[in-house]
Amino acid sequence: MPAPGPTPTLRSTMSHPDLHLARDADIVTLTIAREARRNAITLPMWQALAEHFATLSADGSLRCVILRGAGDRAFSAGADIAAFAHERGTEEREQAYNDALVAAFLAIERCAHPTVAALRGYALGGGCGLALMCDFRVGGPSTRMGIPARNLGIFYPHEGLDPLLRIAGEAVAMEMLVEGRTYTGEEALARGLLTRLVPDDAVQSEARALAGRIAEGAPLANRYHKRALRALRGPLPLTEADRAEIAEFPRTADFREAIAAFHGKRKPIFQGR
Repeated sequence: MPAPGPTPTLRSTMSHPDLHLARDADIVTLTIAREARRNAITLPMWQALAEHFATLSADGSLRCVILRGAGDRAFSAGADIAAFAHERGTEEREQAYNDALVAAFLAIERCAHPTVAALRGYALGGGCGLALMCDFRVGGPSTRMGIPARNLGIFYPHEGLDPLLRIAGEAVAMEMLVEGRTYTGEEALARGLLTRLVPDDAVQSEARALAGRIAEGAPLANRYHKRALRALRGPLPLTEADRAEIAEFPRTADFREAIAAFHGKRKPIFQGR
């Protein structure tokens, strides 16, 4: 498939007040801007993220996209659990939510342009997944990367597990998903979850400098090599049964208990049913 040629900047058909886009020459920075909620992501935000990245990908005048969180406490703490009561909890709503989550992940992973995640503070759950979909991940000592899905009794989608397994391997994936391990910036770098570690106050400037170095390269070559590496990995071997299993967890007692515990500010008591 040929790389996209130069085109005028496209405007996304879906916007969200908590997602801010800023363009500097041929580099775009997309900021998740819910600092008071540690940049937690709601269903409409997942949908808008997918739309934004699809639009950016189609803009042949761009050379790099930076994804960051507002403030210094979090890149993103993941899905907004407080919104689960009306966004999730039934099979139909769960299917819609999972579709939006996966669409956001894949839109970043399939973006034609190289992508850089700038990580300060927490990158948890879906926030960690967003970072792992990016081609480069710059973090600092304050960075915390983890996927605490087990604490909520939820099933993390295959599309989100794929980069984790590919980047860090099965042992690290098991620590994060089954043990519930959260890594510091230094630990994340050692496991490949970060591609480079800099002082916390230099994370944003290093991400911008990295994007600048990427933008200096031949854009057609960069797009080709990114596309070729994706193709060599091959498609995920997913079955309909795999996809159906993801929709099962809203019916589990453990999921209902986890949400009740979150709202009650207590530790959940799981029974495996």
